Amino acid sequence: MLALAGRTFRSRLILGTGKYDDFQLMRSCHEASGTEMVTVAVRRVDLKDRSKESLLDYIDRKRFTLLPNTAGCYTAEDAVRTARLGREAGLSHWVKLEVIGDEKTLFPDTAALVEAARTLVREGFVVLPYTNDDVVVAKKLEDVGVTAIMPLGAPIGSGLGIQNPANLELMKEAISIPMIVDAGVGTASDATVAMELGADGVLMNTAIAEARNPVRMAEAMKLAVESGRLAYEAGRMPRRRYASASSPTEGIVSSEARL
Repeated sequence: MLALAGRTFRSRLILGTGKYDDFQLMRSCHEASGTEMVTVAVRRVDLKDRSKESLLDYIDRKRFTLLPNTAGCYTAEDAVRTARLGREAGLSHWVKLEVIGDEKTLFPDTAALVEAARTLVREGFVVLPYTNDDVVVAKKLEDVGVTAIMPLGAPIGSGLGIQNPANLELMKEAISIPMIVDAGVGTASDATVAMELGADGVLMNTAIAEARNPVRMAEAMKLAVESGRLAYEAGRMPRRRYASASSPTEGIVSSEARL
């Protein structure tokens, strides 16, 4: 179970809502993945005119927890304003907080992120900040009261997989709140690696939306996250430099025994 802000989720997989060919395909992927939480950019929702069809019409809010995000914001002020708009429009008081600092890499502006997180926590938001794999920043975010830390595995939409596993392990050791790996997952094995490193969950979008068969990839991701978590809980065998025979040594026929 993934526990966040007093709520528990059976699935440790969180999905996005962008890049799908159509909303019906998006919904099918959500169902195949077993996810219970989906994130949506506040700027993609027409907050003034809800009479028109929107992606929200394809998300059963009794079944899925909505996690609005501040994608596209480059300053703390814009991110805070976007989160407030989402809450006032009735989306949620939960927010995946993004403050982007670089257009090419979409890496976060961590100083602005901490500033925005502090403001939103003070206003009663449940804040899940998207950040880089920096232990120091993670501890600062925890200190201001965020609910979980969401470090990137690789740049958003790159599909490069987990680039700095050691950093994620250090981050997991340093914080006492959940760590949800966000961004960079390209295929199921990447999700498994993230979970084996100790992540409490994984958030992804492009890896499913841009797969040749998105629905099958969604199901693969569900199994990958479950498998990685099981392996983490089971505990990995120690790495050894040299071989270690699997069979017992008793009863080995030696040249002396044959004489």
